[in-house]
Amino acid sequence: MTENNGIDRFYHAVLAQLEKVRQTQAASLQTTAEWLAQALVADRWLYVFGTGHSHMLAEEVFYRAGGLARAAPILDHRLMLHHEAIQATYVERETGLADRILASYPVAPGDILIVASNSGRNAVPIEMALRGKELGLRTIAVTNMEQSQAWPSRHTSGKRLFEVCDLVLDNCGVSGDACLDFPGLPGRVGPMSSLTGLFLINAMVVEAIRLALLKGTCPEIYISSNTNGDAHNHQLLEKYRGRLRHL
Repeated sequence: MTENNGIDRFYHAVLAQLEKVRQTQAASLQTTAEWLAQALVADRWLYVFGTGHSHMLAEEVFYRAGGLARAAPILDHRLMLHHEAIQATYVERETGLADRILASYPVAPGDILIVASNSGRNAVPIEMALRGKELGLRTIAVTNMEQSQAWPSRHTSGKRLFEVCDLVLDNCGVSGDACLDFPGLPGRVGPMSSLTGLFLINAMVVEAIRLALLKGTCPEIYISSNTNGDAHNHQLLEKYRGRLRHL
């Protein structure tokens, strides 16, 4: 393939951004992993919320082979693409919705709340983080700092997601998310935030599990049901069926 080939260009762009994330976010990742390990030792929960494409980060941690049993997504169909994608773009700007969504989940002090938003400017993710903090949750933003700092907040407080969370994980993306340009196109292509966001969350979970083991706690994890993990998983599902609303 040539250096102008789109596949090669995107591959190298992905590797470069992941390496930037690894180098610049190492300390923050370590802190978030320690927080999550402490939560696991204390039998607390990991919650993840995102709107639009960022909701995929919430789904990534849930009911996942190799993932934590005590991980719960916060999902609302009005903010997801499978329901009404165009409408979701406007719903995520509404004030007051996040409080009502979070009220339907049994969060408690000591839980961890990750809020994912590439832009970090819309009302619902910001309010979700603010409400989580009020309830005693440790809040972590997964966001694009370059883009977020360049645009004003759509929340009544005037603050963006990175300004209201306890800790920030920067996906190190460019403004607009997409990374490649081609002559004749009105904008760039090759969005990156899902790839880097999934790396950040899974890296945090993996390290948190390692740290929890060092603290003497063996975190409950799912095993792939396609490799005869059903019996193992069944015990966890029976234990948490009444606790996890999306099972």
